[in-house]
Amino acid sequence: MDIISLIIFLAVGALAGWLAGKIIKGRGFGVIGNIIVGIVGAVLGGFLFGVLGITTGGLLGSIIMATIGAVILLFLIRLVKRA
Repeated sequence: MDIISLIIFLAVGALAGWLAGKIIKGRGFGVIGNIIVGIVGAVLGGFLFGVLGITTGGLLGSIIMATIGAVILLFLIRLVKRA
């Protein structure tokens, strides 16, 4: 992975984490927390989309997939915190 790919990967993660925080209406985790939530959400979203047989292409598809995964992740975190 070259440096440009890494920067794009982190930017998509940060954007997905921020969008997920806005959708869930949380207080946010800060920049680093949003990047982590976005990256983990991208992995979760990629896994779920693969299981469902849904393919995404391009930057926009990656952002949407990562955001959906991050929203699911934040939802699961809230469920665990309430229990």
